Amino acid sequence: MADESQVREALAGVTEPELELGILELGMVKGVAVDGDTAVVAVALPLAGDERAERVHRLVADAVLAGTDLGRVEVDLREMEPDELVGVARVLRHEPPPNPLKIIDANAPTRPEPRVNPFTDARTRVIAVSSGKGGVGKSSVTTNLSIALAQRGHRVAAVDADVWGFSMPRMLGIRQPPDLIDDLIVPPAAHGVRLISMGFFASEEQAVIWRGPMLHKALEQFLTDVHWADPDYLVVDMPPGTGDVSLSMAQFIPRAEVVIVTTPQPAAQRVAQRAAAMAEKVNLSVVGVIENMAWFTGDDGKRYELFGAGGGLELAQRLDVPLLGQIPLVPALREGGDDGAPIVVADPQDEAAVAFRAIAARLDGD
Repeated sequence: MADESQVREALAGVTEPELELGILELGMVKGVAVDGDTAVVAVALPLAGDERAERVHRLVADAVLAGTDLGRVEVDLREMEPDELVGVARVLRHEPPPNPLKIIDANAPTRPEPRVNPFTDARTRVIAVSSGKGGVGKSSVTTNLSIALAQRGHRVAAVDADVWGFSMPRMLGIRQPPDLIDDLIVPPAAHGVRLISMGFFASEEQAVIWRGPMLHKALEQFLTDVHWADPDYLVVDMPPGTGDVSLSMAQFIPRAEVVIVTTPQPAAQRVAQRAAAMAEKVNLSVVGVIENMAWFTGDDGKRYELFGAGGGLELAQRLDVPLLGQIPLVPALREGGDDGAPIVVADPQDEAAVAFRAIAARLDGD
């Protein structure tokens, strides 16, 4: 019969689904005992909820039964205490454990350790989706592009940095708020995309009336105080225009590649060019243009260019970057944004969904 060490060896392969780290590494396994052909495993949960508890229970039991010759597994679950959550937060931040031999001067002023911005190195590719003005569908582009990248097998995170016009929680169909482990935010996810947004901290009817320094601090926390789980892509829904928030985000994500969203009419592309000019001023590279609302396909199969034609291509040529793609005007795209059913998920064969996947492939190097 298996012993306790063999049970722990079987548990080494179990990952907490939302935190994406091993339950042993996170300190979730509080005890293991073997009685005859039965293993008893005590597990403390960093994230509360009945569904999460059932999921962890199943993962632990299946791992022990598959990895040992034991016939039965009892899993004793409880929620973590505050001091245990502090330890989990340290692991998630990749911080070393506290040194028990360190001498602490009670009279010395305490200073919080500076948070590390995980997006200043080369591990994560940052795509900043920008526009010169509102109303061009930038958030729906960000939402569907993020999911299209996730559908290609990437780990994707998104920041809804449009602090006044936040809409990505609704578009992704996310209704639960983020979790908190100690003082670390664990963002909710949908369709393979982890999201943080001002929409989780203010209602849709509430006006966000913050001055520049407050917005700057909030956006910094969106990047540094969130467990992002080392994504391959971070897609940022930038606020329209070239104001304080855009400048702050440029400071926080200095390696970002900017994608400009415009509509076909010349007036829109001239305004969009200002977003490109700002990117150049703060040393961010513009990598392409997406033309949204490019045409409408009627029941007769004919394309109608309701907002003119050629604006996206003209802007791309002026900036000397590729036109990454054109997104048609599709009612289901708007409806999916309102209902939390993004079109790349709800109707993968729709011409807009196909266009989003093609743009994701092009950004991904295909």
